[in-house]
Amino acid sequence: MCRNITTLRGLEPPATDEEITAAALQFVRKVTGVTKVTDATRDQVEQATDEIAGIVTRLLGSLPERRQPPKNVPPLRRPEVQARIAQRMKEREEHERMHELGIAHTH
Repeated sequence: MCRNITTLRGLEPPATDEEITAAALQFVRKVTGVTKVTDATRDQVEQATDEIAGIVTRLLGSLPERRQPPKNVPPLRRPEVQARIAQRMKEREEHERMHELGIAHTH
C-alpha cells in the first residue's frame, strides 16, 4: 500500500473533494510511476484521477460510519503542508507576474 495515501473514511469533518482528489492523484502517480505530470501525460493522469476520485466519493458515501476515527491526519489538514502549499502558490504567482511584466528570470 502506498504510504502517502491517507485514510479518508471517518474524518470529522468529512473528507473534502480536494482531499479525495489529492489521494486519487497519489494513487495514479504511484501505480503509473509518473512522478511529474507533463504535457505528454497530463490528459491521461487527469482523466484517471477524476475517475478514481468519483469512485472513492461514491464508496465513502456508501460505507457505514467508522467506530474510530483514522489514526493519521490527512496531509491537506496539516499546518506544515498548508504552509508549503501557500508558499508554492505565492512563488507561482510571483513567477507569473514576472512573465507578465517581462522581467528576466530563471526557471
